[in-house]
Amino acid sequence: MKLLNSAALILLGLSVNAVAAEDLVKKASDAGLKPIPENHAELFKLIDNPNNPITREKLELGKKLYFDPRLSKSSLISCNTCHNLALGGIDGISTAIGHKWEHNPHHLNSPTVYNSVFNIKQFWDGRSPDLEAQATGPIEAGPEMAMPAGLAVERISSIPEYVNNFRRIFPGQENPVTLENIGKMIGAFERMLVTPSRFDDFMHGDHAALNAKEKEGLTTFIDKGCSACHNGVGIGGGSMQAFPAVKPYKYASLGDFKGDAKGMVKVPLLRNIAETAPYFHNGAVWDLDEAVKIMGETQLGVTLTGQETNSIIAFLNSLTGKKPEVHYPLLPASTAKTPKPQAD
Repeated sequence: MKLLNSAALILLGLSVNAVAAEDLVKKASDAGLKPIPENHAELFKLIDNPNNPITREKLELGKKLYFDPRLSKSSLISCNTCHNLALGGIDGISTAIGHKWEHNPHHLNSPTVYNSVFNIKQFWDGRSPDLEAQATGPIEAGPEMAMPAGLAVERISSIPEYVNNFRRIFPGQENPVTLENIGKMIGAFERMLVTPSRFDDFMHGDHAALNAKEKEGLTTFIDKGCSACHNGVGIGGGSMQAFPAVKPYKYASLGDFKGDAKGMVKVPLLRNIAETAPYFHNGAVWDLDEAVKIMGETQLGVTLTGQETNSIIAFLNSLTGKKPEVHYPLLPASTAKTPKPQAD
């Protein structure tokens, strides 16, 4: 009888825990938090761009262009320089450094490229509508890759393998090597950089995917109001918000960024946040504990206790996801016609 009672208690405990987990999943869902789809067809539908449908050829060409430093004036800087796929999709420094070691003039931090497909807009001020449009911005920007559009086209057009790739992908275009099409290829590649995590497993029904501390943190994250902005599949990236909203941001003097024309700033993604320090648009904060407390003060008007902060951080760590396997590509060789690197 004692054995039966023990077994019954164990089953009861499992049942209670399952119900609690299901309640938390519903609470998270009601708060707007969404998992990355498990089904590949559903995921593909979510990340694909109808105006630039993803194909295997686009992915392969986009990957090469993403890693090709010849898209910069100096032939030293690639997309991967500031959005390093081996470093969480970032450069790991406070402010981006580009052509001739020039720092970003507004002291802006490079956001992660992983899961950036879940942003409704790109750049901190949201000025680009999608990844394809965003990809061409840094190529032409003086403080970044400093590459005139004409020179970018000339470089790529001088490499037969690239030209053949573009002709196969854009068969109806007489001159398919354009800066816009280069952006389309890089954007298509970036759309596949999605990182499902234990949080997604939990939301899909694996109640053991999060431990007790992480579940507590998810609850705190929702109850304190963090999910009001950091929601959707990206756990952020779905809206533009005022920053700061309630109290002054203590590091506001670092750089002169003020947001878009209305003073709004893109809400950053929280996926892989534990791997993407430094934080905030100006990269002023290196410690996640401090970043969480600042968010509580500036955006929510609350002072988080040490326990609440640690709890939220535990949940944030569950958002660290599995990175797609990306092999560094062998790039096609330059030719005698390829414009030489320019250091000026």
